[in-house]
Amino acid sequence: MSDTNPQPQVGKVTPFEPGISMVLAPNASPMTYWGTNSWLVGENRLAIIDPGPMDAAHLNALIDAIDGRPVDHILVTHAHVDHSPLARKLAQTVDAPILAFGSATAGQKPHMQALAASGLAGGGEGIDHDFTPDIILNDNDVIQVDGHPMQALHTPGHMSNHLCFAYETSEQTKALFSGDHVMGWASSLVSPPDGDLTAFMASCETLAARNDRIYYPGHGHPIANPAARVQWLINHRKKREAQIIDTLKTGPQTAESLTREIYTDVNPALLPAAERNVLAHLIDLTQRGHAASQSDLSPTATFQLQ
Repeated sequence: MSDTNPQPQVGKVTPFEPGISMVLAPNASPMTYWGTNSWLVGENRLAIIDPGPMDAAHLNALIDAIDGRPVDHILVTHAHVDHSPLARKLAQTVDAPILAFGSATAGQKPHMQALAASGLAGGGEGIDHDFTPDIILNDNDVIQVDGHPMQALHTPGHMSNHLCFAYETSEQTKALFSGDHVMGWASSLVSPPDGDLTAFMASCETLAARNDRIYYPGHGHPIANPAARVQWLINHRKKREAQIIDTLKTGPQTAESLTREIYTDVNPALLPAAERNVLAHLIDLTQRGHAASQSDLSPTATFQLQ
């Protein structure tokens, strides 16, 4: 899904509504779109969401945007290297605690832990293995940001420690900072063992049951119709699942062979990422009892329908 709106200027404050503005980090890439959105929430007292990568210029840009106002919280949606590494340096600079669900592996399910122990490394943006928050936020915990409630929502899937943050300044104004779980420019990467498709789909259903007015994502423009976007993500994943099941009906296959059959019109350079996506679906189908691995769960295992 392409985003045709103009790109914000790197390092400059981009306001969106009273109490919500953004500074774009200088880390554009195929995985991060035009870069990481670091959000400033509040008018008189601030929370900073996703300080971003370890980058001195971006730290200076955030300090300029803070403009001497007190920072009460530094919130991190998840521990990928494009979101969390600058948190500690910023915390030391503005004397504020870091709040998150936990370290990079917090919330990881046993079967994903086993995959990681077998040597499967995460794909995509890269893991911030050194990340440690000062304060743990559990699902539905509420903090105050500039006199208004900010609710933490545990939304694992893209990563096991992923949080979204719901900010409500009035009954009519409900904004959700969706991190990398829901973005407008692309579907979220789900790459085992850090990504978990079963958890991702459950988190989508959690968000679908809400009535947020707008999403402010970790990359790309705000999402003006969040309900439609979440439903698109659900439908997109179900369509891919149906393709995998139809292909498995012809007989057992590996993630690699399934990828070659399903992704026939994809640039060969993108096939490794596509294979990770297929593996995520196969693990999900196995966890739900619709498929089984003929050996220990691994990227090279052969899967068959149950």
